[in-house]
Amino acid sequence: MSRFYALAIMASVLAPFSPAMADPLMVNVTIKDHRFVPAEQTIQAGQFTKLIVHNADPTAEEFESADLSREKLVPPGGEIILTLGRLPPGTYQFFGDYHPDSAQGKLVVTK
Repeated sequence: MSRFYALAIMASVLAPFSPAMADPLMVNVTIKDHRFVPAEQTIQAGQFTKLIVHNADPTAEEFESADLSREKLVPPGGEIILTLGRLPPGTYQFFGDYHPDSAQGKLVVTK
């Protein structure tokens, strides 16, 4: 067996255990009474992250974040999933565009 085929077989066996293939970190936030609950969450930098936004209100809300470059409508009683990827350390603000005074949140990414 050539070295190439041996490496290809080893790569296919080890691929499921690769950090790149690991399950993403799922961060959940709920919109309730026109507020994000919890309003702040902290995660570690470098984790492949998805943000799940549940809307428990009877009205729609628009998730918006200039820091995350995201804007998406969350239907009443529905949810959205935002793929954030691997975020560098920092604080990422977000808000509900329909209720910006009360619907405020942030994701804090630490080293």
